[in-house]
Amino acid sequence: MPRLLHIKASPRGLDSYSTQLAEAFIQAFKQNHPLYGTDELDVFHANLPAFEAPQAAAKYAVMSGQEPTGAAGRAWKAVIGVINDFKSADMYLISSPMWNFSIPYRLKQYIDILVQPGLTFSYSAAGGYKGLVTGKKAFLMLARGGAYPPSTKSDMQQPYLEMILRFVGVEEIRAVVASSTLMAGAAEVHDMMEVAKEQARTIAAEA
Repeated sequence: MPRLLHIKASPRGLDSYSTQLAEAFIQAFKQNHPLYGTDELDVFHANLPAFEAPQAAAKYAVMSGQEPTGAAGRAWKAVIGVINDFKSADMYLISSPMWNFSIPYRLKQYIDILVQPGLTFSYSAAGGYKGLVTGKKAFLMLARGGAYPPSTKSDMQQPYLEMILRFVGVEEIRAVVASSTLMAGAAEVHDMMEVAKEQARTIAAEA
């Protein structure tokens, strides 16, 4: 069964605007893609492996063409498990708020686990970097308290996520962004969210 993996990066439950967008997307996705299964990975509750000295040693061993052994080898197996689960999905839904102009630290930890040589990307002197997670689609449901037009150069949330996804090989990416959720009035936020949710449903139907 093909699978949509929802990577949820807010600890605020349904109070989270990004999670609300994701819920609208998933409801429409299930209606339009009944053959797909959907799984959720809540990065704030998932048992993500730490990326400490043994994991780093394993990574450098792999980059040198060696097989990690000992503590590094054991630590690498946990990293591979997370990556294999990610790669087994056919589509990705990432819902995330903006924290300090970027993404929550637990989502960054998850990304630091995923982006590994020989597993999600490769490198050669002749061809440079090449993403290995190909033929998949990703959808971003993003929220931020303020407004960050490109001219401000302060948005390191959406550009970073899109760059990382393309780095590992995911080329087809669509996003819905809810902005000014803290700056606008309640009525304005409600109306803005209704528009954003409809955009999420449309994208889900077209996925």
